[in-house]
Amino acid sequence: MNMDQMIEIVSSKLKLIRIEHGYTQDKMASTLGISKKTLLQIEKQRTHANWTTVAAVAALFRNSEILKTALGGDPVEIAEILAHQGIDRPKEQTMGGRVWWKDVKQENGFKLQQNLISKHYRILDADNHRWYSSFDVDEAYERLDELVNS
Repeated sequence: MNMDQMIEIVSSKLKLIRIEHGYTQDKMASTLGISKKTLLQIEKQRTHANWTTVAAVAALFRNSEILKTALGGDPVEIAEILAHQGIDRPKEQTMGGRVWWKDVKQENGFKLQQNLISKHYRILDADNHRWYSSFDVDEAYERLDELVNS
Protein backbone atom coordinates (compact mmCIF):
# COMPACT_ATOMS: atom_id res chain seq x y z
CA MET A 1 0.00 0.00 0.00
CA ASN A 2 1.13 3.55 -0.62
CA MET A 3 -0.27 6.95 0.36
CA ASP A 4 -2.39 7.23 -2.79
CA GLN A 5 -3.99 3.85 -2.12
CA MET A 6 -4.75 4.78 1.48
CA ILE A 7 -6.23 8.08 0.29
CA GLU A 8 -8.47 6.18 -2.14
CA ILE A 9 -9.61 3.68 0.49
CA VAL A 10 -10.35 6.26 3.19
CA SER A 11 -12.07 8.58 0.70
CA SER A 12 -14.31 5.76 -0.51
CA LYS A 13 -15.28 4.83 3.08
CA LEU A 14 -15.67 8.32 4.53
CA LYS A 15 -19.48 8.42 4.28
CA LEU A 16 -19.77 5.00 5.94
CA ILE A 17 -17.39 6.06 8.72
CA ARG A 18 -19.47 9.20 9.28
CA ILE A 19 -22.69 7.18 9.45
CA GLU A 20 -21.05 4.54 11.68
CA HIS A 21 -20.31 7.28 14.22
CA GLY A 22 -23.71 8.96 13.87
CA TYR A 23 -22.24 12.25 12.62
CA THR A 24 -24.07 14.71 10.46
CA GLN A 25 -22.24 16.08 7.45
CA ASP A 26 -21.80 19.39 9.29
CA LYS A 27 -20.29 17.70 12.35
CA MET A 28 -18.00 15.48 10.25
CA ALA A 29 -16.75 18.40 8.18
CA SER A 30 -16.13 20.44 11.31
CA THR A 31 -14.38 17.55 13.06
CA LEU A 32 -12.04 17.03 10.09
CA GLY A 33 -11.44 20.74 9.51
CA ILE A 34 -12.81 20.73 5.98
CA SER A 35 -15.77 22.47 4.40
CA LYS A 36 -19.10 20.71 4.07
CA LYS A 37 -18.81 21.20 0.31
CA THR A 38 -15.48 19.34 0.28
CA LEU A 39 -16.94 16.56 2.41
CA LEU A 40 -19.86 16.19 -0.01
CA GLN A 41 -17.48 15.99 -2.97
CA ILE A 42 -15.51 13.25 -1.23
CA GLU A 43 -18.63 11.34 -0.19
CA LYS A 44 -20.01 11.49 -3.74
CA GLN A 45 -16.59 10.24 -4.91
CA ARG A 46 -16.07 13.25 -7.17
CA THR A 47 -12.73 13.91 -5.48
CA HIS A 48 -10.42 12.32 -2.95
CA ALA A 49 -9.51 13.58 0.49
CA ASN A 50 -6.01 14.99 0.84
CA TRP A 51 -3.35 13.29 2.96
CA THR A 52 -3.94 15.62 5.92
CA THR A 53 -7.63 14.71 5.99
CA VAL A 54 -6.84 11.00 5.67
CA ALA A 55 -4.39 11.23 8.57
CA ALA A 56 -7.05 13.04 10.62
CA VAL A 57 -9.63 10.34 9.82
CA ALA A 58 -7.13 7.64 10.82
CA ALA A 59 -6.42 9.35 14.14
CA LEU A 60 -9.91 10.55 15.04
CA PHE A 61 -11.77 7.44 13.89
CA ARG A 62 -9.09 4.89 14.79
CA ASN A 63 -11.66 2.51 16.31
CA SER A 64 -13.94 2.51 13.25
CA GLU A 65 -14.68 -1.09 12.30
CA ILE A 66 -15.25 0.03 8.72
CA LEU A 67 -11.84 1.72 8.58
CA LYS A 68 -9.97 -1.11 10.34
CA THR A 69 -11.54 -3.69 8.03
CA ALA A 70 -10.82 -1.66 4.88
CA LEU A 71 -7.17 -1.14 5.85
CA GLY A 72 -6.55 -4.46 7.55
CA GLY A 73 -5.65 -3.15 10.97
CA ASP A 74 -4.90 -0.03 12.97
CA PRO A 75 -5.40 3.01 10.71
CA VAL A 76 -2.94 5.13 12.70
CA GLU A 77 -0.22 2.51 12.40
CA ILE A 78 -0.69 2.28 8.63
CA ALA A 79 -0.67 6.07 8.23
CA GLU A 80 2.44 6.29 10.41
CA ILE A 81 4.26 3.64 8.38
CA LEU A 82 3.44 5.44 5.14
CA ALA A 83 4.35 8.88 6.47
CA HIS A 84 7.67 7.79 8.00
CA GLN A 85 8.52 4.93 5.60
CA GLY A 86 8.42 2.47 8.50
CA ILE A 87 8.32 2.23 12.29
CA ASP A 88 11.40 1.01 14.10
CA ARG A 89 10.74 0.97 17.82
CA PRO A 90 8.95 -1.27 20.31
CA LYS A 91 5.24 -0.55 20.52
CA GLU A 92 2.20 -1.84 22.32
CA GLN A 93 1.30 -5.46 22.58
CA THR A 94 -0.73 -6.85 19.68
CA MET A 95 -3.11 -9.79 19.42
CA GLY A 96 -0.33 -11.72 17.71
CA GLY A 97 -1.80 -11.77 14.24
CA ARG A 98 -5.02 -13.65 14.77
CA VAL A 99 -6.80 -11.31 12.35
CA TRP A 100 -5.47 -9.95 9.03
CA TRP A 101 -1.95 -11.42 9.37
CA LYS A 102 0.05 -14.33 8.02
CA ASP A 103 3.34 -15.52 9.48
CA VAL A 104 6.21 -15.19 7.02
CA LYS A 105 9.16 -16.27 9.17
CA GLN A 106 9.81 -17.16 12.82
CA GLU A 107 13.22 -17.18 14.44
CA ASN A 108 14.56 -16.97 18.02
CA GLY A 109 11.33 -15.65 19.52
CA PHE A 110 10.62 -13.10 16.78
CA LYS A 111 8.17 -13.48 13.95
CA LEU A 112 7.81 -11.58 10.71
CA GLN A 113 4.22 -11.20 9.57
CA GLN A 114 2.52 -9.68 6.54
CA ASN A 115 -0.86 -7.98 6.63
CA LEU A 116 -3.30 -9.71 4.27
CA ILE A 117 -5.00 -6.47 3.24
CA SER A 118 -2.48 -3.62 3.31
CA LYS A 119 0.48 -5.98 2.61
CA HIS A 120 2.77 -4.25 5.11
CA TYR A 121 5.16 -6.22 7.31
CA ARG A 122 5.74 -6.21 11.04
CA ILE A 123 8.00 -7.97 13.51
CA LEU A 124 6.64 -9.21 16.82
CA ASP A 125 8.51 -10.61 19.81
CA ALA A 126 7.48 -13.71 21.75
CA ASP A 127 5.02 -11.63 23.80
CA ASN A 128 3.47 -10.14 20.64
CA HIS A 129 4.94 -6.67 21.10
CA ARG A 130 5.46 -4.94 17.77
CA TRP A 131 9.12 -4.00 17.14
CA TYR A 132 9.07 -2.92 13.53
CA SER A 133 6.65 -2.16 10.69
CA SER A 134 7.32 -1.36 7.04
CA PHE A 135 6.02 -1.85 3.53
CA ASP A 136 9.56 -2.73 2.39
CA VAL A 137 10.06 -6.51 2.60
CA ASP A 138 13.85 -6.30 2.28
CA GLU A 139 14.07 -3.84 5.19
CA ALA A 140 11.77 -6.08 7.22
CA TYR A 141 14.02 -9.11 6.69
CA GLU A 142 17.13 -7.03 7.51
CA ARG A 143 15.56 -5.76 10.72
CA LEU A 144 14.49 -9.29 11.67
CA ASP A 145 18.08 -10.48 11.22
CA GLU A 146 19.34 -7.60 13.37
CA LEU A 147 16.86 -8.40 16.15
CA VAL A 148 17.55 -12.14 16.05
CA ASN A 149 21.32 -11.62 16.16
CA SER A 150 21.40 -8.94 18.85
